[in-house]
Amino acid sequence: MTQATALRRGWTTGSCATAAAKAAWALLTIGDCPDPVTITLPGGGEAAFSLDGSGRNGDTAWARVVKDAGDDPDVTHGALITATVARASTGSGIIFRAGSGVGTITQPGLPLPPGEPAINPVPRKMIRTALEQVTPGAADAIVTISIADGEELAKRTLNARLGILGGLSVLGTTGIVIPYSCSAWIHSIHRGVDVARALNLPHIAGSTGSTSEKSVRSLYTLPDPALIEMGDFAGGFLKYLHRHPVPRLTIAGGLAKMTKLAQGHLDLHSSRTLADPQALAPIAAPLGLTDAQLYRLKKAQTIAQGYTALGDDRLGSLIAQRAAETARDTLADPECQLDVVIFDRQGALIGRSTLL
Repeated sequence: MTQATALRRGWTTGSCATAAAKAAWALLTIGDCPDPVTITLPGGGEAAFSLDGSGRNGDTAWARVVKDAGDDPDVTHGALITATVARASTGSGIIFRAGSGVGTITQPGLPLPPGEPAINPVPRKMIRTALEQVTPGAADAIVTISIADGEELAKRTLNARLGILGGLSVLGTTGIVIPYSCSAWIHSIHRGVDVARALNLPHIAGSTGSTSEKSVRSLYTLPDPALIEMGDFAGGFLKYLHRHPVPRLTIAGGLAKMTKLAQGHLDLHSSRTLADPQALAPIAAPLGLTDAQLYRLKKAQTIAQGYTALGDDRLGSLIAQRAAETARDTLADPECQLDVVIFDRQGALIGRSTLL
């Protein structure tokens, strides 16, 4: 038997930007930069990064690191992250700027105000610590972070919806990427809620995918900031909303995932929870199933087959109602109005709960 190989961890954009900034600052202030360069992680450990290049041009210096996300399917894996540093006036501290491929914040609700470069607070703290390790006691610098092809890569993220325009965000709370932790997605869900709250939106919708998102947008005429792509993370989305409430919430998804939610599952991923077609029987009980329907359901291999076997258009709304009850229990916010809507693969509405 072949022994499974542990997945390899990687480094956040924040860690890579910190390493590049430290190397560039050392080159500018002491005339030489270490390679590899060692940085301090937020948890207190250390990590070493090899440089992909460095240089000095008069009053500025730069260094570049290739991001290694380990075995995580991160869109920024292999990206070239460059830090360019220049001296700032005494006492000014560190000033952060967005270079090519790094976004700028344009909406309220994020950890930084509009107009700031999308370099998050923890990476900023890491960079400050790194520069002060080179010049103890004071580091007055202008630090510009750039990510090659960052504007194009950002199209594969939720940045534009969050109001982060022009490129990627420099992220990371631990400095380490844990493979398949989906931390970037969960981070985007939370920031999406924060932006919607800051804009005082009266109604937001969490969707499991692009079809349900497009359909729920049309159903309720919702603006972009009201649309949160929660994916399979229904539980994480609802629990965050419990702590950060909104006036009204709609959960939108396809038949299989909403049946999982109706079964009480909060993780909707196909590899972690089973969409059991037999679960449709108790949900459909109010319809008065015949023996023939129950037999056809017993033979069904998928939720879609079971739904078709029962052949009653009212079933979709019964599933939506049960899913809404699961969501209500998890949300645990009596002030928030909640409903669930279910769409087929073509985006047609096939189920809708009452407003709880």
